[in-house]
Amino acid sequence: MKTATEKTAAIEIKNIAHSYIMGEHELKVLKGVSLKIEEGEFVAIVGHSGSGKSTLMQIMGLLDRPTSGQYFLLGRDVSCLSDDEGAVLRSKTIGFVFQAFNLLARTSALDNVILPMVYSGQKHRGERGQELLREMGLEGRTQHKPNELSGGEQQRVAIARALVNKPRIILADEPTGNVDSRQADEILHRLVNLNKQGITVIIVTHETSIAAYTRRIIRLKDGVIIEDVPNIPIQVDRKEQIPVSVLAVPSTIAISPAVKLEHPELNMAELKEHIITSLRAMAANKVRSFLSMLGVLIGVAGVIAVMAVGAGAQKSIQARIASLGSNVIMLFPGAPNMRGVQGAVGDYSRLTLDDVKAVRNASLNIVDIYGEAEANVRVVYQDKNTIAELQGVPISYESIRSAKPENGRFFTEDEDVSRSRVVLLGQTVVNNLFGDENPVGKIVKINKENFNVVGILPVKGFSGGFSDQDNMVVVPLQTAMKRVLNTTYLHEMAIQCDSSESIQPVIDDIEAMLRKRHHLASGKENDFTLRNNAQMQATLSETTKTLSTLLGTVAIISLLVGGVSIMNIMLVSVNERTREIGLRKAVGAPRRAILIQFLMESSLLCVLGGMMGILLGILVSFTISQLAGWVTSVTIQSIVLAFAFSVGIGIVFGFWPAYTASLLSPIKALRYE
Repeated sequence: MKTATEKTAAIEIKNIAHSYIMGEHELKVLKGVSLKIEEGEFVAIVGHSGSGKSTLMQIMGLLDRPTSGQYFLLGRDVSCLSDDEGAVLRSKTIGFVFQAFNLLARTSALDNVILPMVYSGQKHRGERGQELLREMGLEGRTQHKPNELSGGEQQRVAIARALVNKPRIILADEPTGNVDSRQADEILHRLVNLNKQGITVIIVTHETSIAAYTRRIIRLKDGVIIEDVPNIPIQVDRKEQIPVSVLAVPSTIAISPAVKLEHPELNMAELKEHIITSLRAMAANKVRSFLSMLGVLIGVAGVIAVMAVGAGAQKSIQARIASLGSNVIMLFPGAPNMRGVQGAVGDYSRLTLDDVKAVRNASLNIVDIYGEAEANVRVVYQDKNTIAELQGVPISYESIRSAKPENGRFFTEDEDVSRSRVVLLGQTVVNNLFGDENPVGKIVKINKENFNVVGILPVKGFSGGFSDQDNMVVVPLQTAMKRVLNTTYLHEMAIQCDSSESIQPVIDDIEAMLRKRHHLASGKENDFTLRNNAQMQATLSETTKTLSTLLGTVAIISLLVGGVSIMNIMLVSVNERTREIGLRKAVGAPRRAILIQFLMESSLLCVLGGMMGILLGILVSFTISQLAGWVTSVTIQSIVLAFAFSVGIGIVFGFWPAYTASLLSPIKALRYE
């Protein structure tokens, strides 16, 4: 047991062994290494390539695990720490200076320096980074990216990054390997000065000239220590010193095993770092990013366009039903299962004007009623002509069907009785024959008969897959039956009830009356069809919903295909940025941070794709409305649903690549080529 005055060793290694499995063979790199480094020492671990010195440094830095043996860091056994616990301890106590600098390529010098502080949750990051870069002589280079810095400047940025969390130990792996002799001398002098401030510095090198700057030299050969001797270092005669206020090295205390090693909770700085990193990665591969989000874009646009067409069809159906009037029952000749073959003589009973009177007296709840004669006719004005639906109706049509003319008037009862040749035109007929000209007062020919235009019907519009309700002309019923169609039969009747509650009783009364009037025996099928607005609306809505569901499924499949594309690209991104992942883990990033970073990137791809898809979907819906004449309606619900689905695609399909990245070993990732 240590006494109160006894110092805790910075590093204590007991019989550490490490080996790699190379196919069917085991390669032993370290073979029972034991050593002890006190706090404040300046040590060089020297050896030729393959001696095991880099592996030993990686184990000291908690980047790798020993195959066997014990490792105590500042008094705590760290041999069996989890990856995240190792990352916390590494972030708090160790600073790395890598041979290859390992700076983030698309990131400024300042952001590279403060990266460890982001993962450790430290505050005042900007001030701390600026202060260190100033002390490193890089005050005017803080916003420069690594490719804009010389090798020596990049290494000084790496040293500043190693110091930013005020570590107790600096591990430098061949710190002068990629710089010229002048810059190497400058870097070594800085490491000497850091040691003078009380930081334990360990250099891994194969050059004895570099080891000469240290106060202790440990030589490795074939995985074992062959020499561990003190050294009289080269005297550094330089005035520059990094102030203690900058380093603020903590007092020498042990890292107690009882202290929990936990990363701080996700903070705004870390979240901002994830977002910025994701945007940088996407900007670096613009074409690939766009192609990745293209599937999501098309899927979202498809969902919105399909839902817009479906919602428009629903509105059209409601408008069509409303155009029939409120609380209206429609009566058609023929049995319900024979509605598709109307017109075949003898298949069903005919409706006549006498039937209208009989139905009118069938119930006290009937407010109004009209019979309608109908056929397709040719309408001619001067040198223009069109085919339209002719409806012969009485004057009650105006109130029951909400058909008050927008321009002109409706015909009168006298005109109906006298079989006057007057006509009201639907808007489509007006457009086809008159264009912008006012048709009221003009003469048109219907089946070669002259008719005076007295009014223009209100616009009804299309109704889903049904015919254009505005492509019609309305004439008095008697005129239609006697002058145009030469018939005594009606096409249908419209019966208006006094309330919605009385619809079913009225249907029952009419059915009983007509069965008796048509002499239908008990058990025999009706030779007429009664249908109310609610039934028609339910049938039409169900058909529209089925079509919308079918088309929506196709759009969702497109979204899923886009999700697979996102997953594929994210796996490629993880593969390309493996060294970056290793660096982030080396400076203290937990698995959670790597997971969130790549999830954020896949989510942003889908969010941007979703936003562009929303705009495209709205544009497609508008285009369909303008070119095809369909009614479309883009709703907030469809936008929210499509956007939420696209974000969900990013999370679900981005999770596996992100999870794969989070599991990478720091040292294996750093070694990745």
